[in-house]
Amino acid sequence: MDANVIDGSAVSAGLRARLERELATLRRSGGAPGLASVVVGEDYAAHAYERRLRRLAESVGCRFQAERLPADIEEADALATVGKLNADPRVTGILILRPLPPQLSETALYATLDPLKDVEAVHPVNAGLMARGTPRFVPSTPASCFWLLDDYLRRSGRDPLGWLRGRTVVIVGRSHNVGKPAVWLALDRGAVVIDCDEHASAAGRLGAFTRQADVLVVAAGVPGLVTADMVADGVIAIDVGINAVPDRATGGVRLVGDLDFDSVATRAEAITPVPGGVGPVTDVWLVRNTLLGAVLQQTDLSIRPWPSP
Repeated sequence: MDANVIDGSAVSAGLRARLERELATLRRSGGAPGLASVVVGEDYAAHAYERRLRRLAESVGCRFQAERLPADIEEADALATVGKLNADPRVTGILILRPLPPQLSETALYATLDPLKDVEAVHPVNAGLMARGTPRFVPSTPASCFWLLDDYLRRSGRDPLGWLRGRTVVIVGRSHNVGKPAVWLALDRGAVVIDCDEHASAAGRLGAFTRQADVLVVAAGVPGLVTADMVADGVIAIDVGINAVPDRATGGVRLVGDLDFDSVATRAEAITPVPGGVGPVTDVWLVRNTLLGAVLQQTDLSIRPWPSP
């Protein structure tokens, strides 16, 4: 089977056009979105993502600032940085990029965020709203996974909500901003949901779960983790991984996903590539959440979350 490759770049182009129209509406009402990223240390993928976000944000007229912190920063100083961004009226969205060094508490940093600027819905209040099915913000990566899935199903003549009911969605990864909200989004669609993490892999049982998937979302941060023998024929495979690996051809690095793309594509109905799959949609969604943050801070709720395509 030759999989259909889901083109995230093409989908993101349509979303960007919608975003630009909404940004024009916001500006006419006097609003101005501003996105701030917090990166700790020198992780290659985190810095690559930050640079990509800056290019997109600035190209559509969204202010962007980067807070780059040393890997050995003390927690009090990291919390103070988040507090500074909370207090800055020019910032309407704050993104804390992972990974974080071991001396920093992810929980403490997330709890420090202003919930109205928490565009990845990792603050306890926003996570709770997300879990209840009444989100203030839908985190950009899981939102993009399901947007791409819905778009693909519609293009192939299927109703996404009806098709997903009772089918099995397997999610690999339990991060606060990707894996867990992806579980909630799948549950909201009536799917049967299996969530796995490194413990399933360590127990040698990961493949037993992933082979049950009608839809497989992999967000583990491990290059090539899922191979062809770990999926069923006809799976729709969505790859969230962004992993920097050596590129023998150039001597530099290249980005690959958590799926072994070539082998999984021989069995899948559809698959997202890395790069060019989930990533471009995630970028637009994050800037759009920053716009929503500006709207919330204006207390003008005329711009609503995007529905399914």
